[in-house]
Amino acid sequence: MANLRINQKKTTMSKIIEGYYYCDSHEFVKVEGNMGYVGITDHAQHELGNVVYVDMPDVDDEVTAGEEFGAVESVKAASDLFSPVSGTVVEVNEALEDEPGLINKDAFENWIMKVELSDKSELEDLMDAAAYKAFIGE
Repeated sequence: MANLRINQKKTTMSKIIEGYYYCDSHEFVKVEGNMGYVGITDHAQHELGNVVYVDMPDVDDEVTAGEEFGAVESVKAASDLFSPVSGTVVEVNEALEDEPGLINKDAFENWIMKVELSDKSELEDLMDAAAYKAFIGE
């Protein structure tokens, strides 16, 4: 599967949430204490179209910032997913197994994995909402 390459010029404004962290491969992480909720951005789900399958890691898997942790498939494309943070997977969003299209309804609400963060300093390498908005050209 190819890395997600997204046309960064579009007319629809994507939902971007202040306080979340974003990476250039279009994943986000929402941090609560020592936990991070990871998923794909609203911009990414718009570009992918109807999501039909999400390949998720297993609970207790170790993930590493910048490394592949799964994939998302849509009617238009298949794309690898890259973790914005390192740590241990403590939960996956099981609702996506039966209804992957939930990502299209609300990409931020329908995160893919919950990770116990092993190094919060990695967050400094990610974009904030303003930087991500500029990155996608909005």
